[in-house]
Amino acid sequence: MTSNLGRYFYAGAAIALGLIGFAWSDFATNWQRVALTIPHHTLLADAVALCELASGVALLWPRSARIGAGALTAMYAFFALLWIPKILENPKIYDSWGNFFEESSLVIAGLVLCSLLAPSGSALAGKAGAISRAYGICAISFALDHIVYFSAIPAWVPRWIPPGQVFWAATTTVCFLLAAAAILSGVLAPLASRLLAVMIAGFELLIWLPKLFTAPHDHFSWAGNGISLAMAAAAWVVADTISAEAHSKCNPKAA
Repeated sequence: MTSNLGRYFYAGAAIALGLIGFAWSDFATNWQRVALTIPHHTLLADAVALCELASGVALLWPRSARIGAGALTAMYAFFALLWIPKILENPKIYDSWGNFFEESSLVIAGLVLCSLLAPSGSALAGKAGAISRAYGICAISFALDHIVYFSAIPAWVPRWIPPGQVFWAATTTVCFLLAAAAILSGVLAPLASRLLAVMIAGFELLIWLPKLFTAPHDHFSWAGNGISLAMAAAAWVVADTISAEAHSKCNPKAA
């Protein structure tokens, strides 16, 4: 199944991040790692929120979509790079690595969109499929995050979902690894990437969205929802691209 839904989902998530940023006049803590001690912290947070909002809107319109995709990719790359000093400070702590790859998943999806929107003959044109494969590395990181911090993962699973919290913590870990193997190898990649996108979207619906009702005045809950939406959208962009590439190989005339 091919579609272009990922692009609009990615744009909508950026708009949501921008609106959340404006509402709190703050960065998406703790994913967008900008210390409170940074001069003009509030002004910078509002500027980033404006960029997210404007870039998301730009991505919705054909004439400005390339600019919107490029701006979002550059901004997400900046926030990913902010985790590098933390990684170098203590590389044995996986949390910093995990955050880096979460942000990197947004960058990869942005690069995919930049490639799809690039004019013929440009450096990025025609490379969307190859770029999308790099998302498999992020999926490995998501699994490692679950493995390293497995004792804490079940608590995030809603208690009412049968057969139990530990079961789903283990199952999602395995699913991340299987999806990574499929995306990197190309074997069943369209199906795996679709299921991965659905799973990450499920995290938003079942884990993060309810937090807005239980802790509506908690900035972390809102920021987490914004980043969760962006990660689900990034996975959807990758799934769209992998599916479209597989479809074009099976139907050369359609491509």
